[in-house]
Amino acid sequence: MVDAASRLAYHDGAFVDSDDARPLRILAEYLEPLRRFREQRIQDTVVFFGSARITPDGPLGRYYDEARALARLLTEWSNGLPGDRRFVVCSGGGPGIMEAANRGAGDAGGRSVGLNIGLPSEQRPNPYVSPGLGFEFHYFFMRKLWFSHLARALIVFPGGFGTLDELWEMLTLTQTRKLVRDIPILLYGSRYWNEVINFEAMVRHGTIGREDLDLFSFADDPSSALAWLLAKLPTHPEPTTPAFAKSRTPPKTEGSGP
Repeated sequence: MVDAASRLAYHDGAFVDSDDARPLRILAEYLEPLRRFREQRIQDTVVFFGSARITPDGPLGRYYDEARALARLLTEWSNGLPGDRRFVVCSGGGPGIMEAANRGAGDAGGRSVGLNIGLPSEQRPNPYVSPGLGFEFHYFFMRKLWFSHLARALIVFPGGFGTLDELWEMLTLTQTRKLVRDIPILLYGSRYWNEVINFEAMVRHGTIGREDLDLFSFADDPSSALAWLLAKLPTHPEPTTPAFAKSRTPPKTEGSGP
């Protein structure tokens, strides 16, 4: 019998769960999904964001139905592409719009990813995430990293604080050119978004530039959203798998030092 004080550190559950081992847990939330995505041959994703509170029979139920329809249309198209699994629907893995996206991909006979986060309420895994592609995260920032790592496009349905947090994160990364490649962003439901966020006021006050409004587009129905996606997504497989959005070092300017 091995004495508790002499066991291997990574076999010591109390240590692994301790504050001192937090870096190991953070690293595990990077490496374990990396391995699974490689094993499942997931090359790139289209990410769906939106409220966990939207239900098919609720006041915003049309968005549930339309997220499901768009995910189905996208998956039907991607199923016909050459190469490994392309443009796989990816959601936050919970209820509401997330469930609708995973469900729509399943309607088309495709696979889908769910990046779930452990929360006291609201967030629970939905049953439509494909087996082997459901992930559970403790750290929000690691979950966000995986949303951006494989994303080729982002569809943002109406949502609350969580959806806004995810949207601003991606807009900031795009605006500041911290991604090697662009991730096109589509806001679904123009009436909702233009009521909730006064983008024109931000331009008027000078907190963003007029050109920043080109970082995103709007759509109001699944067919136009699909047309937008097809115009943005590359149809031929690219050599890098996974297709990571790596951090970019800004180019040096003259006189900026070594």
